[in-house]
Amino acid sequence: MNMNESSQPEFFTKEFTQNPYPVYENLRKNDPIYKVMFPSGEFGWIITRYDDAVEILKDSRLSKDVAKRYGAENQSIFVNNMLFSDPPDHRRLRGLVQKAFTPKWIAGMRDHIQSIADNLLDQLESRDQMNLIDDYAFPLPIIVISEILGVPLEDQDKFRMWSNTIIDATSSEHAEMFEQHAQEFIEYLNAWFDKVRKEPGNDLISQLVVAEEAGEKLTENELLGVVALLIIAGHETTVNLIGNGILALLEHPSQRDLLIEQPELIHQAIEEMLRYNGPVEFSTSRWALEDIEFRGQHIAQGELVIVALDSANRDEQQFQDADVFDITREKSPHLAFGKGIHLCLGAPLARLEGEIAVMTLLRRFPNMQLQADVDQLEWRPGMIVRGVKEIPLQL
Repeated sequence: MNMNESSQPEFFTKEFTQNPYPVYENLRKNDPIYKVMFPSGEFGWIITRYDDAVEILKDSRLSKDVAKRYGAENQSIFVNNMLFSDPPDHRRLRGLVQKAFTPKWIAGMRDHIQSIADNLLDQLESRDQMNLIDDYAFPLPIIVISEILGVPLEDQDKFRMWSNTIIDATSSEHAEMFEQHAQEFIEYLNAWFDKVRKEPGNDLISQLVVAEEAGEKLTENELLGVVALLIIAGHETTVNLIGNGILALLEHPSQRDLLIEQPELIHQAIEEMLRYNGPVEFSTSRWALEDIEFRGQHIAQGELVIVALDSANRDEQQFQDADVFDITREKSPHLAFGKGIHLCLGAPLARLEGEIAVMTLLRRFPNMQLQADVDQLEWRPGMIVRGVKEIPLQL
């Protein structure tokens, strides 16, 4: 049974953005490899089942290289990085950055991230209300990634504006701002690279600039692309992990009480937050390098394929009681950070930030309450991240 054309408007509407899960459930049952027109105007395939998603995310017949699909002259500067490249370029670009994200280094960040969380909440002690996103979920990871990269913390609001525009560019209301904000971001980074070349420090941008100077084949455009990716991906996932995760706890008071009583459950709780309403709704784009027959569907060479990660993470064939938020769930093989060679290299840092942010907030404000109807919360537009614009809390 195929979903008929009249079902098409269910996609990418405000109602879908608010709660896409009924649409996903229908697709998994009836049309798991589904052709749709994306907001960009391009037709492509959405993969909604877990097993299919894992296979697609690992399939070397699908390319992430925009230049291969549209030509190098038509690609944005923001795709010159490991997320939008195929081997061997992918291995080289990821390798340059991976040196800075070792498990030992991330573990060593714990005390510093804890102090950032404490300082942010100290500023709220005298207040009886907060906006979770603006006051806590956004500043915590942007402070961390700014310090790692060595960019000025006072520019965090610019990063947020530029990042939002780039992330939300798939929505028509943001498309017109994209060129202007993208140019401002590029000019900012180029000016910062010039400064770092004269006075390199111990930060990651300095390491990448020095690597470029040392001839490790990092081009100027790749330097821009990699640093832009680190700034954007370095906070976007964590902002929405914290926001969606706290929202899930507020909607499920028994789970919140359990986590307060048993803080050792925080590791499982973070994994469940990532699975239940993950911060990245869709994978980034892949294009078929050849004609592919997949689960009875013909994916033609050049066609776009996108995995609905949040659908795969609610697949009842993979997860028992998939629509239930359960922080005691055993080890979860969710796809919130992707799979295969493009698995998010910042995942361990995002997990650590999430654990510290959630537990510190619960410890400091155990009786916080949502000051809005869940149905009235406004979800961000665009096709990549899944997150709420504002979450007002009574402390």
